[in-house]
Amino acid sequence: MEVKIHRRSRLMQLIALVLFLTLVWAYAQLEWGVPQAVKRTVVQSRGTITAADGTVLAQSVNGKRVYPQGTLAGQVIGLMGATEGLEGLEAAYNRTLEAGQNLKLTLDPAAQAAAEAALARAVPEHQGQYGSVVVLETRTGRILAAASYPPFDPNQWRDYSPETRRNRPFLDVFEPGSTIKGLVVAAAMNEGLTTPDTRYDTPMRRYVGGRWGSTIGDSVNHPGHLTTRQVLRYSSNVGMSHIVEHFPAERMRGYLSRYGFGSYVDIPTVVTSTGQLQPLRNWDDLVRATNAFGQGMSSTTLQLAAAYNTLANDGRYVSPRLVEGEPAGERREVLRPETARKTREMLQAVIEEGIPHAAGLKGYALGGKTGTAQVSEGAKGYASNLFDSLFAGFFPADAPRVTVAVMVHGAKVQYHGSMLAAPIYREIAADIISRWAAAPREEKQPEKK
Repeated sequence: MEVKIHRRSRLMQLIALVLFLTLVWAYAQLEWGVPQAVKRTVVQSRGTITAADGTVLAQSVNGKRVYPQGTLAGQVIGLMGATEGLEGLEAAYNRTLEAGQNLKLTLDPAAQAAAEAALARAVPEHQGQYGSVVVLETRTGRILAAASYPPFDPNQWRDYSPETRRNRPFLDVFEPGSTIKGLVVAAAMNEGLTTPDTRYDTPMRRYVGGRWGSTIGDSVNHPGHLTTRQVLRYSSNVGMSHIVEHFPAERMRGYLSRYGFGSYVDIPTVVTSTGQLQPLRNWDDLVRATNAFGQGMSSTTLQLAAAYNTLANDGRYVSPRLVEGEPAGERREVLRPETARKTREMLQAVIEEGIPHAAGLKGYALGGKTGTAQVSEGAKGYASNLFDSLFAGFFPADAPRVTVAVMVHGAKVQYHGSMLAAPIYREIAADIISRWAAAPREEKQPEKK
């Protein structure tokens, strides 16, 4: 009798196991193997994503999600799985697209292509790891381009790593380095703490911060006395330490905050990162000085572009926009218009007198500032051989229509901002200006004696 009961028990266990495995299989089919008819219906009814000019970036064809432009804005558009968006705008606007509603972006396909092409040429040439570019329409904050390198084709998304699929302009955080100098000089002038022609004692090294301070230094040889204009021209950290020496920490940090650093960009639905500003309680003399040249704070390429757009937009911060028809984001006055204009004049001189061949276009007024930032390794300090190459600027400098920010990480060859990021900016500017068909300005002829 006991043997029969034991056998029957084993049989019941086997039947139970078969039933359990059947249930698991059925659940898996529902979860991961959605019937093709359901997939087809879901995908076919999904809304289309287009660029500003109507160029189709994502659409449903014969029950399949396709991306006709391939790698163009691939990281921005993202990708979808069997029935829903997994990354990028496909995920952020999944419900909208599922409802059959179309999405029209602010992206200009020509500007996007120009930015991607400039990165694709420069980053491998300089043996960089990755890079990003943001191009903004100055007055409106519309994002004309948000480019990443390496490229990503959503049609073949399984062939790419998560790192390559990453929307770097919105998500990567880095120290902005000397690009910050233009913004801080503008803030100091707005507060009446300096003028373009104020002169400072500028040795190549200076100790800042009292007992717990440190020595800061310059990398570009320059005269022992510099005006504020020349501080930007020679990108002098020592000069910046003088300019902010009497800048109250609360007020200086307040300007950086109003430029958009330390908080999320006010852009609906889209996933972005935020850089960091140190809390006010940490702002001693040394922190104030290092923040004046972009060290000890962090930003995304999108935030840097929006901050420089404040200079381009006569002192008014305008939140970037990516999707047409959505409410405009926050707008705020940061600088007086005359302050922004004076700063633009100085940043135009930075290019024309300092790096005309790297960032300038003969006959056109371009303005901006380079940066070369050592990469922070946290508690280990700064890496000795790892850099971010940066540029932020606008054009035309006297009446800006477009603002551009560039970041390339980890270049091994000619990694300085003037050698890498500035030429990327120049290439993008040349492409956009050529499509404007804007005539070059006449060069001033020297007076005859």
